[in-house]
Amino acid sequence: MCLIGFAYHCHPKYSLILIANRDEFYVRPSDLLAYWQDDPNILAGRDQLKQGTWLGINTRGQIAAVTNYRDGRKHPSGDLRSRGELTRNFLSNHQSAPHYLEQLRLEQNQFGDFNLLIGTPSSGLYYFSNTHNRGPEPLKPGIYGLSNAQLNTPWPKLNTIKEQLSQAIENEQLDVESLIGIMSDPKTAPDTQLPDTGISAPWEKTLSSIFINTETYGTRATTVLLQEHNGKTQVTEQSYDQQGKIARRTQTLCVPPL
Repeated sequence: MCLIGFAYHCHPKYSLILIANRDEFYVRPSDLLAYWQDDPNILAGRDQLKQGTWLGINTRGQIAAVTNYRDGRKHPSGDLRSRGELTRNFLSNHQSAPHYLEQLRLEQNQFGDFNLLIGTPSSGLYYFSNTHNRGPEPLKPGIYGLSNAQLNTPWPKLNTIKEQLSQAIENEQLDVESLIGIMSDPKTAPDTQLPDTGISAPWEKTLSSIFINTETYGTRATTVLLQEHNGKTQVTEQSYDQQGKIARRTQTLCVPPL
């Protein structure tokens, strides 16, 4: 998962409004949004290679999403654990967010650089990154953005989705199509506004768009999660390949709300 915008307790109907894009190489196989056969409490897409997920929810109301932290100047070890474990392990166990993150602090360096967003009905939403000694951090009501830098780092595409999410809430345009539309913009940022994450300038330019589509790498899924204050939660996932849309799945579940 590489781009997430979310509004937490900012709407009279919804306790959480979350929109997200997962960007990945097209050759990496993954399963579409579904309840997992080996853990039917988890509703999520799944990476077939490492068996983790980029974003999911379980029937207890726990929510988790992960992005990588991009630093092209670092050369991480090849034996690091998959970041998809971070979300899978949280969703597989009945733990509060603070307790899980307290344990994770002891093994955070076993993973590549990451940003983790998790929440439970009892503890609310938390952000944690194993970079810059950031977190764990309980999140207050507000509108947030998370990409491949720390929470709310003002990259152009992050600012855009936060602004558009705010406008959608203000104008009551919270239908799934409108929210997917926010995450479908292929426009790249001006050169003067590109971040410097240690990768080549052309690649930095390519990755600056909200929706990415190259020959080998791009946005593989857009997820919209709408959770009402009564716990009714709708999760929609639109999947893509190199040629465009390939599948859409929607699931509705009733859980304790965040």
